[in-house]
Amino acid sequence: MRSGYVAVIGKANAGKSTLINVLVGEKVAIVSPKPQTTRDRILGVLTREDRQIVFVDTPGIYRARNALTDLMMRTTENSAKDVDVILYVHDGHNGIAPDDAELMKKYRALGLPMLVAYTKIDIMPAEKIPDDMKILYEAGVDADVYPVSARKGKNLRRLEDALCALLPEGEKVFEQEIVSDRSEKFMIAEIMREKILLKYDKEIPHGVAIVVNTFRRRDDGVYEVNLDIVCEKKNHKAILIGKQGQALKETASFARQDMEKFLGAKVFLTTYVKVREDWRDREGLMREFGYRDEE
Repeated sequence: MRSGYVAVIGKANAGKSTLINVLVGEKVAIVSPKPQTTRDRILGVLTREDRQIVFVDTPGIYRARNALTDLMMRTTENSAKDVDVILYVHDGHNGIAPDDAELMKKYRALGLPMLVAYTKIDIMPAEKIPDDMKILYEAGVDADVYPVSARKGKNLRRLEDALCALLPEGEKVFEQEIVSDRSEKFMIAEIMREKILLKYDKEIPHGVAIVVNTFRRRDDGVYEVNLDIVCEKKNHKAILIGKQGQALKETASFARQDMEKFLGAKVFLTTYVKVREDWRDREGLMREFGYRDEE
């Protein structure tokens, strides 16, 4: 049995959370085409007869613009130092920019075993792949690169086997049935935030926090969920609610369907929109909403 932790690192929108969800076989992290989707350190656990790989999903590498994104970058940096292996995820569809190789070398310099997952090969010309491999080699990236497609499941078992081979021998870290360290309540909040990211444009979804006030299962088996959608400006609140509340109704309905799929039961969802000016730069409010440095 081999087991251990793999930090999944990469730029925003590289496909880290999608890759982890597919490898684990369960939704343990939300996904959207927007940067800053992942805000927290989330564990996804893949267990087989001969291995347990604990993937540490981290916020995408992104230039900090406020206290929240600064916290997210600290989370990523700290996560990369306390694991057995680093899996650097690169969006192959975007090609190789000069800073891509430098970032890979930065994490390789930590002295830990590292592999590179070169993602989204299903939406790019196959002939680009050898050229990009050459660029990385000539730039001095000392790590094996695995071209993969999470959406199509291509080369994922090869990547998994390569990661497993780098892990130490030892007992399982988590029990067999566990796929994440996060609670159902946490995932309900994340599902709501995911739907807001998908529904709304520009800065509005990035300035949203979700606070779950009530999460309980009634005697009839229905989950009762009451939550606040916290935004930063009054005009953002108006946009989130929409004309006659239509936008919020559509988003909540979209979220409730996914919550029911995740929980395997009916959900009675109640949502409210509240304004907390510039909460992403106010440490007290960030902590209140669950964003804090991990010990």
